Amino acid sequence: MFISRECDYAIRVVRALADGEKKTADEICRQENISNQFAYKIMKKLEKKKLLRVYRGVHGGYALTMSVDDLCLYDVFVAMEDHVVLTACLTGNFDCPMNRGDKPCSVHQEFERIQQVLTFAMKEKTLREILAE
Repeated sequence: MFISRECDYAIRVVRALADGEKKTADEICRQENISNQFAYKIMKKLEKKKLLRVYRGVHGGYALTMSVDDLCLYDVFVAMEDHVVLTACLTGNFDCPMNRGDKPCSVHQEFERIQQVLTFAMKEKTLREILAE
């Protein structure tokens, strides 16, 4: 699995808002060293997935819709990516000629095992726990 820059920056946006306060895009960008153009794209995705609330107007800004006590890395990654998988063969719509019913692909099986470990690890700690370390 490749952690995209978009996922990395999404975690930074969440980190900037972890204190529960509403912040402007400029404040978030300055605090986390993210370009405004990229931040707006990320925050729009996070809003669409209901992780961010947008406040419009002169005193507008962004805030998390939930506490970092209730969020984990997996939640943020799923908001940014269609699939949080190691390889395409783990997606439901991938048809691998090497993975057939009577003789499953051993590489695919190992990828599934690793994917389970990775998913568990991404869900194991809340973002509050990670940020407190």
